Amino acid sequence: MSRQFQVTFDAHDPRALSTFWREALGYVHPGPPGVDLPAGADPLAAWDDFLERAGVPQEERTARSAVEDPEGHGPRLFFQRVPEGRTAKNRVHLDVRAAPGLRGEERMAALEAECERLVALGATRVRRFEPTPPLSAGHLVMADPEGNEFCLD
Repeated sequence: MSRQFQVTFDAHDPRALSTFWREALGYVHPGPPGVDLPAGADPLAAWDDFLERAGVPQEERTARSAVEDPEGHGPRLFFQRVPEGRTAKNRVHLDVRAAPGLRGEERMAALEAECERLVALGATRVRRFEPTPPLSAGHLVMADPEGNEFCLD
């Protein structure tokens, strides 16, 4: 039997990092528990109101954040504030499927276009790996705004 899981990121700024990954993956910020958000409402503003009403101190209101797949298929991503910085290469990373079914130059062009979009959101391009058939279709190594590496695959 398979299990559901969430991926947890340690971060300096959980809200900002969750916003980057929301945009990168097409995910959404969920609303607070027991709060029905009207269409078009800002879930982060709803969280601010919810946490204020709950008496959470201002400095703790952005200590955690999460994003979810709006279709319910992908894992939930959870972001938590930690005091220490990233000291080494992350041992787990996400492979973002940005060019499914494409091959060759068409694939690499799609990856480059997604790279440009993510760089505009705060990512950093690290390295390009050219296709080497039949073992590799090519990919781009990126880093999110806090330096966590991921691949555009």
